[in-house]
Amino acid sequence: MLIAQLLVNALALGAAYALVALGFVLVLRATGAVNFAQGDLVMAGGYCAIALAAVLPLPGLALLPLVLVLMAVLGLALSAIAYHPLKDRPPVAVFISTIAVAIMLQNGANSLFGAVPRAGPPLMGGGVLEIGGLVLPRQSVVLVAVAALLIAGQGLLLSRTQLGRALRATAEDRDMARALGIRANRMIALTFALAAGFAGIAGMLLAPLYFVTPSEGTTLILKAYIAATIGGWGSLAGAVAGALLIAAFEVLVSTAISHVAAEALLYGALLAILFLRPQGLFGEAAGRRA
Repeated sequence: MLIAQLLVNALALGAAYALVALGFVLVLRATGAVNFAQGDLVMAGGYCAIALAAVLPLPGLALLPLVLVLMAVLGLALSAIAYHPLKDRPPVAVFISTIAVAIMLQNGANSLFGAVPRAGPPLMGGGVLEIGGLVLPRQSVVLVAVAALLIAGQGLLLSRTQLGRALRATAEDRDMARALGIRANRMIALTFALAAGFAGIAGMLLAPLYFVTPSEGTTLILKAYIAATIGGWGSLAGAVAGALLIAAFEVLVSTAISHVAAEALLYGALLAILFLRPQGLFGEAAGRRA
């Protein structure tokens, strides 16, 4: 029974991390630059849910679409401020600009909500669910279900729709996409919106289980970076696998031994993967984009 609960908790945490890592990799593929504000967008999503719950007496699940839309708008603003004016400059310019946006988000959240940790609105009522004789935390089960739907929806969007093909074409070869009549700048802006939406939903999903603080974005961007490195730099499937692996160490391994040992083993595994398979678990052959 305890093992099943731990597995569900690890899967729930990994699913939320996967949303963060997917957004991170989507922007990386589309722009070739790292969005260091991705972790703070997660934090912003958590506070967005808290603010909406204070004025709208709706269940947490009903607030999800609102958070998604608001965070997507924030993603569009991020692309307009931190990427498009600098897109023809060296990638380090975008790195610095997204770091600046991250610091602005942190200070803005601190000014509006304070530094005291806050809990987000629950997605559903508390308590447990009985599934096949197993008693599982309701919040964790709902988190896994919502994240799975979003990840599946993202996969269908990219693989089955004309918009998804345009997004993938822009990520693969921006100049060729323009030659085919695709508005590359618009596709990149939509990529930022999608990444921010995923980050915001991840923040809302984590908020009922973990406290939200203005400074948590730094930790989350590090996890997204590690997930992308483990899975394969630029691989969407790899980002999900890397996120699940991180959550397994944080929940399962830390419970079996200790949190400190789990952290050490995680970074040891990261070093082993970099040594044995530098392209990551799902990385493609050299010379090709993931």
